[in-house]
Amino acid sequence: MIKAHQISYKHKDFHILDGVDVALGYGEFLAIVGPNGAGKSSLLSVLANEVKSRQEILFKDKPINKWNVKELSLHKAKFSQHNSNDIPLEVKDVIMMGRYPYFDAQPGKEDLEATNRMMGETDIFHLKDREYNTLSGGEKQRVHLSRVMSQLENDIAHKLVFLDEPLNNLDIKHQYKALEIIKKFTQKANSAIVVLHDLNLAAQFADKILLMKSGKVSAYGTPEEVFTAENISHAYNFPCTICEHPITNNPMIIFG
Repeated sequence: MIKAHQISYKHKDFHILDGVDVALGYGEFLAIVGPNGAGKSSLLSVLANEVKSRQEILFKDKPINKWNVKELSLHKAKFSQHNSNDIPLEVKDVIMMGRYPYFDAQPGKEDLEATNRMMGETDIFHLKDREYNTLSGGEKQRVHLSRVMSQLENDIAHKLVFLDEPLNNLDIKHQYKALEIIKKFTQKANSAIVVLHDLNLAAQFADKILLMKSGKVSAYGTPEEVFTAENISHAYNFPCTICEHPITNNPMIIFG
């Protein structure tokens, strides 16, 4: 679905990304993990064509910068780490922003159905008439998740969503709900690239892991291949032990 080879990006003389390769197939959930400052969010922005790179990024076998902007918005969407805390609109209107590529003046029946469906999945339907500015941080996070995912509610095959730390401010229940929504999306032959900090959740939900350190790929592969004590301790400069999760059988990381 998306391919990038030897992606490098620097600001002034500081190398933020250095020779990063990414290849994501249809129906895959890729988690990007690593310590603070590893380049995770920068890589996501480059892949999403928000930050320009000299290297070519192919999306569905076509350079992503050659796509028509409106057409591209029907195929891919991005959840940003930082969203405005001051939006003087009701919740349902914020979420409807995700449907803007589909109508000019007034939303149609399909737009209303898409936003209502996503509000139900993210457990915020009861908040739809509330002022966005009165919500808690976690509720605002779920509003934006609904907005981004409703953007990709269409009949186009093989869509891609980028999510930068979508679990921020969420309680345990809604962290799982958010990841289940993303996993369900990928199980329909769509793909997701998600920046996560919780390695155990990444091990449980992701098909592939991209472990980064200092702007480079430290390890790439399945959770079982990447999440070894050696790889993680090297990337985070902190000791850890790897166990088998007693329920899911995924790698379980215990730090310290």
